[in-house]
Amino acid sequence: MKDISRKPKMKSNKFPWMDKREVLIKSESDTDPRYGCDPEKRSIPDLLDYGIVNVDKPSGPSSHEVSAFVKKILKVEKSGHSGTLDPKVTGVLPVAIGRGTRIVQSLLTAGKEYVCLMSLHADVEENKIRKAMDSFVGEIDQLPPVRSAVKRQVRKRTIYYIDIIEMKERSILFRVGCQAGTYIRKLCSDLGLKLGCGAHMAELRRTMAGPFDESTICTLQDLKDAFYYYKEKGDETLLRKIVLPVEKGAEHLKKVWIHDATVSSICHGAYLNIPGIAKLESRIDKGERIAVLTLKGELVMAAIAQATSEDAMKKDKGLFAKPDQVFMKTETYPKITKK
Repeated sequence: MKDISRKPKMKSNKFPWMDKREVLIKSESDTDPRYGCDPEKRSIPDLLDYGIVNVDKPSGPSSHEVSAFVKKILKVEKSGHSGTLDPKVTGVLPVAIGRGTRIVQSLLTAGKEYVCLMSLHADVEENKIRKAMDSFVGEIDQLPPVRSAVKRQVRKRTIYYIDIIEMKERSILFRVGCQAGTYIRKLCSDLGLKLGCGAHMAELRRTMAGPFDESTICTLQDLKDAFYYYKEKGDETLLRKIVLPVEKGAEHLKKVWIHDATVSSICHGAYLNIPGIAKLESRIDKGERIAVLTLKGELVMAAIAQATSEDAMKKDKGLFAKPDQVFMKTETYPKITKK
């Protein structure tokens, strides 16, 4: 059986947010270089106050403990993780730091991908196994396990794809992409019931959480070494590769870019109206959580759309989005007053 931690071959399946979206220009605008900053050009102190680390969670500690380790290593005041992994489960665990911790709310509901080793309790024909697994793709009913963090009642969950990587005797190694809140341990148990032989999850690794995958992953030791070189040697190369801009945590959200003149009012709690929009992505639906960005790509807020992309392109006024979480500091961009 292959090492479960090894990155599998490129898959054809994907999450809905990965579909390419067109950028619609509402109103041409330039951004003033005197204010704000391209997220990729932030200083290390700014990243440590407003960043996110994609940790390769080891088997053993809880997700909360790993988050605490990150906080201690980087000597920051706050840290928070996006989506709990059981102590024995390994893999992708985004940990936000400093002012960036609020981004975890946008990541909690993002889709997840796992590589799972499932053990069957009896021999089953390969075709029967493949057919049973295919039957779980789509919307399923799932009753959370007895030991879970949520109320134990049947919930609807979506399985986006299940790909078998390898089968050997009673061991099945597969990749699954699913809606947040799906219990893979219960999925294995339900597959066992479907097959009529019983099954259990033997090992599990998360390979994706929203926009974070194994391409940006780092171990706690990697993080400790990178911080040492930064503090003791003045070399920020490694740390800059590991501590990512907080905007990375909003990549899975549909986006709206606003004029410089609109930023300050949004930071002070104003709603986003259509005249403040410079450009936006297509297929935004009413009630959807979106990312509102400056023209430099800085995250201003996460908001709930009150209109569609089509509405914004057709109309010259009206409400477009209500704030949910404002991230940007109020003094970042100047207040523009009408003369």
